[in-house]
Amino acid sequence: MTPNTQGSPATIGILLIDDHAVVRAALRCLLERQPGIMVVGEAATRAEAVLIASREQPEIILLDLCLQEESGLDLIPELLATVEDTKILVLTGVQNPAEHEQAMRLGAMGVVYKQASADMLIKAICRISAGEIWLDRRVTASLVVGLRRDLRAPGSSAVSDKGSQLTGREREIISLVGEGLKNKQIADRLCISEATVRHHLTSILKKLDVSDRLELLIFAYQHNLIPLKQDIAREKVKSPPAVSGRSVH
Repeated sequence: MTPNTQGSPATIGILLIDDHAVVRAALRCLLERQPGIMVVGEAATRAEAVLIASREQPEIILLDLCLQEESGLDLIPELLATVEDTKILVLTGVQNPAEHEQAMRLGAMGVVYKQASADMLIKAICRISAGEIWLDRRVTASLVVGLRRDLRAPGSSAVSDKGSQLTGREREIISLVGEGLKNKQIADRLCISEATVRHHLTSILKKLDVSDRLELLIFAYQHNLIPLKQDIAREKVKSPPAVSGRSVH
């Protein structure tokens, strides 16, 4: 990614991973016409993707999940390990909510269908660059259905009981997570330490029986712990990164 120069914003460096050359060419043409966006590389295979990601250190990776005989799902953890601060946006033509849910759980920050408009793709890139998660509402619905099944599985406590266990401070923190704030920002807002925020988050995840911030947010929206914003109807859910292999605290 191009570094900041005095008085000018940073450029978002993007790596394109798709096994169709014509798709990569079209994406490059589209993206490089946008101010503040630069395509730093293209890859068609897993090996190329890892090599170029390691060399270019892109801020955002646009990833197709179908790469000839390879699966983009298998590539997500490897890319996240290769580029510590990268954010992965799945760009797919296959409407497979279960696969997209798995991509999110592995660490992707969002899913955009290739049938979406160019404007929506640009918005998704900008939102993810700002630290948010972007979900097509069909993927959101799949996640909610999956979590409803998990959270109401035999042996789990009732949803109402889970919510009633939360303290006032924990509800405050859930609300701030819903605003997309990171731990330090939450700590500053509440005038507490980051260690205290981490302690509260650990308690919240345990009480609600969820494993990460993504599940926490969906649970919170589903059960009115956070007001459901109109933004979600426009196919986005704000959240700090919640990825496999990285701390959710």
